[in-house]
Amino acid sequence: MTNAPLFDVLILLGRPAAGKSEILEHLRNTELSERIQKYHIGRLDVIDDFPMLWAWFEEDEILEKKFGKPRLHSDENGYFKYPYLWDLLIERIGLDYLKMVRDVPGYHQHATAIIEFSRGSEHGGYLGAFKHLSDEILERAGVLYVNVSYAESLRKNQLRFNPQRPDSILEHGLEDEKMERLYRRDDWQDMVTASNSQEFLSARERQVPYVVFENEDDVTTLGGEPLSKRLEEALGRLWGIQADKMR
Repeated sequence: MTNAPLFDVLILLGRPAAGKSEILEHLRNTELSERIQKYHIGRLDVIDDFPMLWAWFEEDEILEKKFGKPRLHSDENGYFKYPYLWDLLIERIGLDYLKMVRDVPGYHQHATAIIEFSRGSEHGGYLGAFKHLSDEILERAGVLYVNVSYAESLRKNQLRFNPQRPDSILEHGLEDEKMERLYRRDDWQDMVTASNSQEFLSARERQVPYVVFENEDDVTTLGGEPLSKRLEEALGRLWGIQADKMR
């Protein structure tokens, strides 16, 4: 399909409702040749841990209400019973990535895998999550962190929530109390500080290129040319850092 240089893996991080889903929607709606030229992203495959997490909640509801059995993953208030389940989701991401690459010969000649998740400090943060990302992902990845304050994350979470579609990627949301407990504290800056670099994150003796996409002004909701320009600039910087690393 193309021999153009592409990101193999892009890890998309940020607080809930920071703008990650809108960025993905913009990329999906950008014609392939333009997407390659502007963003270095080819055929697009997204691995998002939200559908995995939501499936666990649905299973727990079925077990409790249909079968009268104990819930496996979450309590009656919708919190995970065991903190290690957050790490299990990251391990699942790695497994899904390996299966995807295994089943498509020459996968990264044409495709970019985008891995999306949020982590608050309360459940291990990004420092904890990166300990469970597979070697195969870390060796190929660049990181785009969508930066918003907790107040902006809370505002957009409230705005987007559709109670009729709680399983929707673009319309799911959390109650304010859950947002406060799970996502007020974000350890992204701690991870950057620990890595002691403006270009690379340290993760299990690997140096992973990163850039920050500033979105306090909510350019992702506006979409269109403002989003396109900012995303092109951010991914262009990331591509340059990654290219320098390979020299």
